[in-house]
This record gives sequence, C-alpha cells and structure tokens, in this order.
Amino acid sequence: MGSNIGNRLEHLQQAVRLLQSHPSIHVMRVSSVYETEPVGLTEQAKFLNVAVKLETSLEAKELLGACQSIENKLGRMRKIRWGPRTADLDILLYNTDHIQLEDLIVPHLRMSERAFVLVPLVEIEPEVRNPITGMLYREEPAMQQDGVSLWKKVESIGDFLQQN
Repeated sequence: MGSNIGNRLEHLQQAVRLLQSHPSIHVMRVSSVYETEPVGLTEQAKFLNVAVKLETSLEAKELLGACQSIENKLGRMRKIRWGPRTADLDILLYNTDHIQLEDLIVPHLRMSERAFVLVPLVEIEPEVRNPITGMLYREEPAMQQDGVSLWKKVESIGDFLQQN
C-alpha cells in the first residue's frame, strides 16, 4: 500500500481498518512504515508505504475489487499514471499463483524492480520467493536501491493502527 496525499499515515491506517472490516479478509501482519521517493512521475510528494499480509477466502479478482473499493472510499482519483494518490492497494502475491488477467497480473509486474515494494514485503516475509522464478525476493538487486527510509517501526497491527 502507498499514499502520498494529505495525511499519508491516516490513509494507510484507514485502508488496513477497511481490509479488517471485510468479512472475508483477515489482516495477519503489517510491515513498518517506509517513506519512499516517487517512481514514474517524480514531481510529486514522497510516499509512505507498507506491506500487509492477509488471509482471504476471496478469489484474486474479488480481492482486487475489494482493494479498489477501499481506494475509492479513501478518495483515490485515477487521473495521472503513477500520479499522486490517497491510497494505492496492489496485490503483490496471491499464494504462489501466477495470474494473468486483463486487469490483474500476479506476481505484480514490476515488484522485483522496486525497493519500495520489496523492503516492506521482505520485512514481514523474509523467505518469500518469486513464484515464477523461485528466487528469494530479499536477493533481488532492487533491495540495494536507495530511496527507501524507515519512517516508523511497527511491532504489531495494533501498534500500526494507533500510530500518529
């Protein structure tokens, strides 16, 4: 998840609360909060990013719908590709599935190239592997990139939701 408009932390907290309130989603873990440089359109504010591990009985396409609904509730506007946003919820992985649909590709297409995705992901799942290549994500070259700074350490979901 990422946010770079308004109260970035509050948007991420609200997104986690909305995920938790879904009857078919159980939030299991939230990473620490990282501040990251924007990618693509660089003339915008820095992002706060977290990774969230969850369990769900939803199919991947249904989970995508739930994530997009949360983005909409948080005021996400899709006007500029890679532009500023209140909330961006991406499905990085779905079990070890390889999914290629028109509007959903899992594993996320560019995640292996993006430290802002890999650093929080590897924090909560150090042994997670790319389901296509079998490579540990913590061994990806992108893990060495600059532009990702620890913003707030998170010890638990409750800790994350209570931070200011």
